Amino acid sequence: MSDAAQPTAAEVRAAAEAVKTALDRHLAAVERRSGEDDPAVYEAFNELAAAAEEYDELLYDRHDEVTPFEIPAAEDALPPYRGPEEANALSVLIRRDYAVAEPQRLLAQAQRVSDLDAGGPGGGGPADTVHGALGVLFGEFEPDEIASRHKEFGLEEGDSTLWVTASDSAAEPGEWLSAPFDQADPHRVICRFDVSAVFDDELDDDALDGPDADLDVDPDVDLDPDVDLDPDVAVPLDEVDELDERDEAGDSDGPGGPRDAAGPGDGRRPRRAGL
Repeated sequence: MSDAAQPTAAEVRAAAEAVKTALDRHLAAVERRSGEDDPAVYEAFNELAAAAEEYDELLYDRHDEVTPFEIPAAEDALPPYRGPEEANALSVLIRRDYAVAEPQRLLAQAQRVSDLDAGGPGGGGPADTVHGALGVLFGEFEPDEIASRHKEFGLEEGDSTLWVTASDSAAEPGEWLSAPFDQADPHRVICRFDVSAVFDDELDDDALDGPDADLDVDPDVDLDPDVDLDPDVAVPLDEVDELDERDEAGDSDGPGGPRDAAGPGDGRRPRRAGL
């Protein structure tokens, strides 16, 4: 940044004063809170976060220094909970995105299901188009099974989210079927779980910046986590061969072996309302 574009010392000082004022307002809101999810506390928190972020940016631009504060991203926080204190009913809302990566595989799998239902090869039918194939597969398999076997169906996983929302009472049969997602209120979310490759990237970045980032590890060395190795004791060659054979057997993707699909903990970010 050029000197002409740098903030003045007075602007940095004013931003610091704004942080102090926001701190006082936040403390006052907390001391006067009317409940666990007082909107005034939530508002004061946002004001404090904005003031601290502004000060951090000006401080860096002017003095090339940073603060020790980490401002949480807006998407990492749920809005204040305004549902019933004790939920008498709940709704589970799920969204999973997929890309049709291999249309021919999708069509073949759907045709196989159609043939089984018809008792033999049935020629043309609903599985002849991508839309028809999707209808056949999602009609035959539960969503969780499709999620765990998506590669078999020629699909590629995208982002997914699961919301658990509280209700005052259970809905009447058929009440919301015409508009099932219109009543998705973020202020009634008890907890939610998001899955995205973005979170995997963040975990990779954290690992690179972690306390072990400077360790000198040879990437060509394959360590077995189940074996305790004493650096002062030589390992016989026959034991090394046995470990290599076990590694090769573990890499196979046969029945009962590891799957390519990501496990439930990969890229998963939970968020819970402050109940």
